[in-house]
Amino acid sequence: MQKYIALIEDEQALRENYVDALSRQGYKVMPYADRASAEKAFNLRLPDLAIIDIGLGDDIDGGFTLCQLLRAKSSTLPIIFFTARDNDFDTICGLRMGADDYLTKDISLPHLLARISALFRRTELLQQPLAESDLIVSGELSMDTNRMQVTWQSKAVDLTVTEFWMLHAIAKHGGHVKSRQQLMDESKMVVDDTTITSHIKRIRKKFLQLDPDFDCVETVYGMGYRWKPSA
Repeated sequence: MQKYIALIEDEQALRENYVDALSRQGYKVMPYADRASAEKAFNLRLPDLAIIDIGLGDDIDGGFTLCQLLRAKSSTLPIIFFTARDNDFDTICGLRMGADDYLTKDISLPHLLARISALFRRTELLQQPLAESDLIVSGELSMDTNRMQVTWQSKAVDLTVTEFWMLHAIAKHGGHVKSRQQLMDESKMVVDDTTITSHIKRIRKKFLQLDPDFDCVETVYGMGYRWKPSA
């Protein structure tokens, strides 16, 4: 069945470009230029996935408000922030409001499509019964690949889709080194080494916020990263 994507973007040229690109991938795309028109539409029907810019004209944080509205209506609706605002504060705010991913507009179209595909895959997996093979347990780490949920010491770790699959790549075979290329393959993205490093740093930071003694994600210089099983 054709997937329905809502695109909330105030810049007309960008909006038209992405509507065209996503439509060519087989998606049904409904574009909105402002929060009011999007909210009106969502009160009638929810999309299968929403791509939201944060600043919508004079409504500088309109995308955040829209995200909160959507999340209140559905806990599983995939939401992607797609914005020019590239800073930790906005990223953290967006994810805390319930977005599944936070992407900046300098990424490539294939990267955006990969993220959309990954979120739709997660939605499909959520509808399937949980199998033992979907669980990774390593010491105090638990990963449910069906629901894309991670806990550490029984506390939830809020990871983006990209971060989840990077962690999955190293945690499923504890002690084995995974190269940057392998991490890219697992997370279905193509980026430079600096971006990989940034993702790993964010993953560590999220675990450290829950456990100041966390040290299970190890850098193997010149080779990649590995998961050191906790005691």
